[in-house]
Amino acid sequence: MPLTIEQNSGIGESTKLRLITLEEHFTTPGLLRATRPFLPALATGPALEARLLDLDQQRIDAMDEGGIDIQVLSIAASGQESLAPSDATALVREANDAAFAATERHPTRLRMFASLALHQPDEAAKELERGVERLRCVGAFLNGTEGGTFLDDPRYYPIFEAAEALDVPVYIHPTPPSPVVREAYFSNLPEKSAYFLSTAAWGWHAELGMHCLRLILAGTFDRFPRLKVIIGHMGEDLPFSLLRAQDGLPQSVTGLDRTITEYFLNHFYITTSGYFTAAPFRCAMDVIGADRLMYSVDYPYRTNLAGARFLQSLSIPPADLHRIAHGNAERVLKLAF
Repeated sequence: MPLTIEQNSGIGESTKLRLITLEEHFTTPGLLRATRPFLPALATGPALEARLLDLDQQRIDAMDEGGIDIQVLSIAASGQESLAPSDATALVREANDAAFAATERHPTRLRMFASLALHQPDEAAKELERGVERLRCVGAFLNGTEGGTFLDDPRYYPIFEAAEALDVPVYIHPTPPSPVVREAYFSNLPEKSAYFLSTAAWGWHAELGMHCLRLILAGTFDRFPRLKVIIGHMGEDLPFSLLRAQDGLPQSVTGLDRTITEYFLNHFYITTSGYFTAAPFRCAMDVIGADRLMYSVDYPYRTNLAGARFLQSLSIPPADLHRIAHGNAERVLKLAF
């Protein structure tokens, strides 16, 4: 189902809208075997695993169904935070190699982020350098608190230093809650409800939104003034609450050179991944604008067809639609065709 928009040709012509998506997950057999013991049975299943493992025809067919031209790969790494540090580093490196091989097999359809394991930040920085310089990665992809602390911890500075030096963005994805947080906030509920409340339904969006505010408040963007951060899920609740955060954290409190909003609008980009409803989109557009908003699906957790139907439903100027669908990704990720 190719997505089309009407062009101002005067003769009613329509052309296919170019689509690039950039929170699109995969895994490898080795990583899946290593992390499965740490994942609740309800978090996965044979059909989902098959889609995550496939980097060839099934994935390309699903892209075609949603009219997607290019998909940027990133690891689905739930459970990775429970691995031994050296094991996580090795398995993620192998997964990056597998993704690179897929981009070589499908050079016009697939790109990749350098996925990083955070328990060994110095090794993660080296993997980012290898990814960009040897695997043609378009940025870094990492999982929030996977390393056990928030990313404002100075031990993660090597990753940000590498991202700045390489001039690539860092995509931060949510991480399942730690046992302490899970017990405090999500206990005494039915198992399935507790799991999804703590992750995709609510918990990890609220936490990653707070995580971004921590990065701002810790002075991360004063230390790394050229750092670019991408977050998914229509901004992890931040567009809705950004001015409330700024109201409660004025510069007289933070001691920072700029307001919370200024840091966010200067350093962050957001994607639509997993959010296919109009109200959050309108809020994001009002707050961050079309120049910092990028289309994504969150495949295979959401379908490419659902994402395409969402785009078709939007009533926005064609120029903004082009920016969101592909133009911003081409610019931020420096994609060349």
